[in-house]
Amino acid sequence: MTCLHCFRNANCKKSVVLLCFNYINKFIFILCPECFSKMSYANQSQTLNIINLNITGQQYQGLLERVLFSTLIGMPCCVFLFINGTMLFTLRSKLVFRETSRYILLYNLLFADTAQLAFSQLLYIFAACRIMLTYPVCGVLCMFTRLTNDISPLTLVVMSLERYVAVCYPLRHATIATIRNTAVAIIVVWAISLLNVFTRILLLLNFPFKDLESLQMTDVCSDIQMLLDPITDHYDKAYTYCLFVSATVAIISSYIGVMIAARSASADKASAHKARNTLLLHLVQLGLSLFSTMHNSIVQSLSTIMQRLAIVRIKSVFYVFIYILPRCLTSLIYGLRDQTIRPILLYHLCCRLTLSCPSRG
Repeated sequence: MTCLHCFRNANCKKSVVLLCFNYINKFIFILCPECFSKMSYANQSQTLNIINLNITGQQYQGLLERVLFSTLIGMPCCVFLFINGTMLFTLRSKLVFRETSRYILLYNLLFADTAQLAFSQLLYIFAACRIMLTYPVCGVLCMFTRLTNDISPLTLVVMSLERYVAVCYPLRHATIATIRNTAVAIIVVWAISLLNVFTRILLLLNFPFKDLESLQMTDVCSDIQMLLDPITDHYDKAYTYCLFVSATVAIISSYIGVMIAARSASADKASAHKARNTLLLHLVQLGLSLFSTMHNSIVQSLSTIMQRLAIVRIKSVFYVFIYILPRCLTSLIYGLRDQTIRPILLYHLCCRLTLSCPSRG
């Protein structure tokens, strides 16, 4: 009991020291913001990481817990990767899918979600195995993750506009939503995402890595660990806010336009109703993508009041419900809702065993 009491007192003292350290840094930053250069920001982050590790001590997931979490998370992820891969193959298996604007955009969205899921799972495996990467390797992985993460909301905007044109301007839809215009829209989406990635790379290059003793990271690779500079953090938040505000406005505007068109006597009621439901699904997907982007801010806020082991468990839960599930909704929603895709998708998912089903009837 005495040893336990001393251990608790030691942890409490260390927690108080860390809390005081945080408040002192905030106080100095308010009084003298110019005193904080880029290197001091990095040193502050590294010092906080070291103190956090000292406070938590051995507060890491045990081997059994890591195996359990990795199994429970890895198996659904592999299943959904298989479903997404089958869906991608399905969208390239028929000529109608390759020559229809809606299916081409769906392929681009599904490709981005599948790549995002694969990169996220790779980072999760590194974290579960406690593999410490170097800053360049972690930066490359995080940039690919960021690239695929930005493509999804932008593609949802283009898909919403395509549905808006199909309902509100049905006679001009064939001339507007051509394969060439769809390809141009996809190129613009990728260009915007690549521009954001290149901007983040330029901001990271300004960080004085040569002043570090080693490029080996002291913690597992994640987007949070790559926010080495306050400017990068501010830019990341500003870009995220602008992206999702613009995407939300575009999708809601398309939904309102479809609602107005549905009230007119000349509109196709069934098509307008289906387009309205599709736009609502786009809005839900956008909200889930926003949650995945806000994941870093939530974890940063919780890390100041919770211990490392609790944060690791919370991040595992967030990873399932914020990263994995949204990336699987695309294939499930569109694959099961679309009457053209559904039989072909089920045919491939069942390893072509459904080929004998029609002959039984």
